[in-house]
Amino acid sequence: MPVQPISSYLLPIFLLAGSNVFMTTAWYWHSRYKEVPLISVIFISWGLAFVEYCMAVPANRLGSANFSPAQLKTIQEVVTLLVFAIFSIVYLKNPLTWGQGFGFLLIAAGAFFVFQT
Repeated sequence: MPVQPISSYLLPIFLLAGSNVFMTTAWYWHSRYKEVPLISVIFISWGLAFVEYCMAVPANRLGSANFSPAQLKTIQEVVTLLVFAIFSIVYLKNPLTWGQGFGFLLIAAGAFFVFQT
């Protein structure tokens, strides 16, 4: 059975998810390692951000075939919140509060309306 390529709708979402994992890591990994010199943190984070760009740019280029710019940005923001929530709980050991969860839910509701056009 031949392997089916990923849908042109799903590939940009997967790329955005991957890019957000790298960007969230670039922004927050060092908060657990205060002993690492700031200049080292900057260069390591730049390297992670490079990988993020290598995924985000193709995600937006490919995604523009099926999504409007506003829809792509909305997908990115919702994915960012999901990735951050997981990263915060699993890596930073910082559980989300009910208020934060409710705020994220309101953002998701806003995303729903972006896709109603």
